[in-house]
Amino acid sequence: MKLVADLHTHTIASTHAYATITEMATQAQKLGLFAIAVTDHARSMPGAPGPFYFESLPVIPDYVEGVRLLKGIEANICDYDGNIDVEESLQHSLDIIVASLHTLTIDGEATVEKCTNAYLNLAQNPNVNIIGHSGSDYFKYDYDTVIKEMAKQGKLIEINDSAFRYNKSHKPNCIKIAEKCMKYGARICVDTDSHFTHTLGKADKTLQMLKDIDFPEMLIVNTDVDRMKSYLDECGLKY
Repeated sequence: MKLVADLHTHTIASTHAYATITEMATQAQKLGLFAIAVTDHARSMPGAPGPFYFESLPVIPDYVEGVRLLKGIEANICDYDGNIDVEESLQHSLDIIVASLHTLTIDGEATVEKCTNAYLNLAQNPNVNIIGHSGSDYFKYDYDTVIKEMAKQGKLIEINDSAFRYNKSHKPNCIKIAEKCMKYGARICVDTDSHFTHTLGKADKTLQMLKDIDFPEMLIVNTDVDRMKSYLDECGLKY
């Protein structure tokens, strides 16, 4: 089992990432990836590009270095009502929206109740595709309630390999989330959150964890080209 697409990556447009779109696509081609999503940070994150950057993404072709390039954004969930910092008109124009909680972009102390409410409201946004790296200890939520609703609304729950590389305290939460996804039939994507080319497409630790708990591969969107293409069809995207 390996990734055929990486749906959460960053480029130099996010000023704490260090590779260009072409460099990321070239590395993806070397790895034999079918697709990558470029999901630079939305405006609330320090150093993020402005809306015009994302509005201009259509100038980039759908294929770069033979790799399907999905033009997206990592939106910040900016309050506990589940609103994101991306204008609705821009939401409609992007291929992929990953929505994540970050300590730098939300005010107020997090509680399980607040985070649960944020995710439940977010689930109703038809433009959001992926719930990003939700295994944080700080932003814990009611896994059963939220994942059941995310499954109902067709959202992908991301298991982010950076939790296994840099935030190892999040690993137990990621395992619990994966188990709840199995329970409720929620589809997942395994992503790297790469900020440079060296980690792109490499999620061996996460994939091993999923294998260890007998996670059904049919629920992983981005480890099979046909499943990935089916998901793009679902989203109305060409390939």
